[in-house]
Amino acid sequence: MSAIVKFDDVHLSFGALKVLKGISFEVQKGEVLVLIGRSGSGKSTALRCVDRLERINGGDIVVCGRSISDPKLDLRALRQDVGIVFQSYNLFPHLTVEQNITLAPRWVKKVDRATARAEALQVLRQVGLEEKIDAYPEQLSGGQQQRVAIARSLAMKPKVMLFDEVTSALDPELTGEVLKVIEDLARGGMTMLLVTHEMAFAQRIADRIVFMHQGRVWEEGPRTLLADPQTPELRTFVGSRH
Repeated sequence: MSAIVKFDDVHLSFGALKVLKGISFEVQKGEVLVLIGRSGSGKSTALRCVDRLERINGGDIVVCGRSISDPKLDLRALRQDVGIVFQSYNLFPHLTVEQNITLAPRWVKKVDRATARAEALQVLRQVGLEEKIDAYPEQLSGGQQQRVAIARSLAMKPKVMLFDEVTSALDPELTGEVLKVIEDLARGGMTMLLVTHEMAFAQRIADRIVFMHQGRVWEEGPRTLLADPQTPELRTFVGSRH
């Protein structure tokens, strides 16, 4: 199997603060890898390094065959391969759902308007919102806005999707609808790297789980890891989530 994302002894510091202290792991094609850990453990920072929203200080990350440390890296090409969805939806309020979704395909890939709209309908169908194509973000619930944000990423046909705590700003009843979309993507074979605090969801969806602690990969294993932690740190973490 070929790794779509490979972290190799990655270090990152913000000034004197060491955030990532030599982390290594891989995400294979079609795999769902879930990063868990306390706030400040480095998991969201690790995720943001994948499409170079953060610059690493040491080691390397290879994404879809590209080294993010390569001085000749084509950042635009990298970001076409990597879809990323944050906890804040980042939709443009003055644009309709269709315009939010078609903006990047039309600008970056030069897709014509009719094709872009057809593709927008297709990705909205995937997230169960095709009837909202002409709505504005303010007319949508938080859960619907987050599903539109996922559709917007899917419209670029990425090879890997990154999800950073995408439900943390949502009410519990809206969380479920977003998690269902992510589960459907997993069943469809999308390669995914997720940061989440939803332990039951992690256990359900993950092919593998990486527990980060103090900027390091502390424990790694299949989804059964949460039921059988090997270190006191993971035992304490799991215990605090029940």
